[in-house]
Amino acid sequence: MTFQRSFRYHALPMQVTFEVGAVAGVGDELARLGLRRALVLCTPEQRSLAELVVDHLGDRGAGIFDQARMHVPVETADQARVRARELGADSCVVIGGGSSIGLGKAIALEHGLPIIAVPTTYAGSEMTPIWGLTRDGRKQTGRDPVVLPQAVIYDPALTTTLPAEISAASGLNAVAHAVEALYAPDASPIISLMAEEGVRAFTAALPTIVEDGTDLEARAQALYGAWLCGSCLGATTMSLHHKLCHVLGGSLDLPHAQTHAVVLPYVLAYNESHAPRAREALQRALGTEQDPSVALWDLAQQLKIPHSLRELGVDESHLPAIVDEVVSRPYSNPVPVTAEGLRHLLDGALNGHRPTGPMTGAPSAHPI
Repeated sequence: MTFQRSFRYHALPMQVTFEVGAVAGVGDELARLGLRRALVLCTPEQRSLAELVVDHLGDRGAGIFDQARMHVPVETADQARVRARELGADSCVVIGGGSSIGLGKAIALEHGLPIIAVPTTYAGSEMTPIWGLTRDGRKQTGRDPVVLPQAVIYDPALTTTLPAEISAASGLNAVAHAVEALYAPDASPIISLMAEEGVRAFTAALPTIVEDGTDLEARAQALYGAWLCGSCLGATTMSLHHKLCHVLGGSLDLPHAQTHAVVLPYVLAYNESHAPRAREALQRALGTEQDPSVALWDLAQQLKIPHSLRELGVDESHLPAIVDEVVSRPYSNPVPVTAEGLRHLLDGALNGHRPTGPMTGAPSAHPI
């Protein structure tokens, strides 16, 4: 295998703390950053975790704003900023998953308040400069380094109550970030190492987590994998998998993580024969000589998640519009995206069939 001699890599400017019980040091993290008082952000369901953070902050805890919502309405971000100003907060501590971290990013983007992230799911948003904000019913997204947390605290003990179904779907969603990073046009050796290790850690931990969510070793391994996979998402260009999931989720209002989990092996089957280095890396990570797409499909069958788009409420009548939308504005991809290939891919995902390769003889767009 030849070495990739030309690439660019941008390291994220944040400190990461990874330890069971690390959340107890959140006040020290504020002090290190020269911050005085933090407003704690969460969803209503995560109020008890936010109260734990406030206890650990002591005098540096300004209060709690527990109205984080999916897709981050700009009104919610404005309300949180007003609350921070009323309480004299100069920063935010965000605890939870994508909704809470998304709110923190919106406040950083719109109002300049720095954030510290304490993730409790495997979404990986804390490791990306990607933000999303819904204004007048329309969601806008973008990239800006200002939304990156100043520090991230990974405490595996905070993930032990994450239900098996959500853990499994969230985990395969994270794996998809790493899979696409391995064949991205802007891949680098550093990100490829992180992607391979992230897939290895996650796929090894998921079956144990599904059986026993309190297993701290498995939870730690999965959270470590989430960190690596999220870093890959923030550092590379995404391809067909993310484009297809964004179209499916946005047009049919499908659950985010479950959609990614179902689609992952089928898009990988579409691409893997044209991405030999990615294929070899995934075989090493998964400990298999099978096609990685089949190995991931086999793993998914062991997990308590939906295994087909049909289980998520999709039927044949939805597919032509999905194909048209994806083909009309495709992302960069190892294999040219064709209507015929997409129909084959989506038929497999719709019915949960064992994945097979693309129905296309097109040459690789960029062999990875």
